[in-house]
Amino acid sequence: MKMLHRPADARGKFNFGWLDTAHSFSFGDYRDPRFMGFRSLRVINEDRLAAGGGFPTHPHADMEIVTYILEGALEHKDSLGTGAVIHPGDAQRMSAGTGIRHSEFNASKTDPVHLLQIWLVPSERGIAPGYEQKTLPAAGAGETRLDVIAAPEGAADAVTIRSDASIARALIAPGGSLDVPITRGHAWLQVARGTLVAAGQPLAQGDGLALAEVDSVALASDAGAEVLVFDLG
Repeated sequence: MKMLHRPADARGKFNFGWLDTAHSFSFGDYRDPRFMGFRSLRVINEDRLAAGGGFPTHPHADMEIVTYILEGALEHKDSLGTGAVIHPGDAQRMSAGTGIRHSEFNASKTDPVHLLQIWLVPSERGIAPGYEQKTLPAAGAGETRLDVIAAPEGAADAVTIRSDASIARALIAPGGSLDVPITRGHAWLQVARGTLVAAGQPLAQGDGLALAEVDSVALASDAGAEVLVFDLG
């Protein structure tokens, strides 16, 4: 197994007042030739949007975009006519394909919204743009579980992505542990909340961990954690 730790404090960070953001990979005005993405995973931005803040209408093409809400609610509108509000526990996928325009705004005028914005390189370019949103299974208090968020083949509660990747949410209760299978040989872990040990590496909120030549990853947490696990071809 080969491993590379990406500490939260090493990310590219910007605070514009209305947006406080941290980039795990090169994005916008942030460039780090060592971190241009990992396999089909191109972007992980941890965004905090102030009340009433957001991204005005802008274009995308040939990218699979997944949005994962940690706190608050995000309002989405796009050129397909989609209008939706995304809450914690929802998975949203937007296929940019041949071209799509959309806006994203904090749905609240009083409270911030905290989210992860994820971009994946599509396995096929020039597809028709599309949108999908699903609600993940509710997790009980103190429950350790693994839920697929997004996958090429889809799943009962997962959105379908056209990329050589799948994304799972790992919830680890205090004192819990979980062994996550990796079917494509490479993985990226992004810590959404809490602290844990993954494959022997201590991780904290905002940390990332790249794993190569791996068929599973062991997770354990004393205090509890929420982690996104990317299975990457």
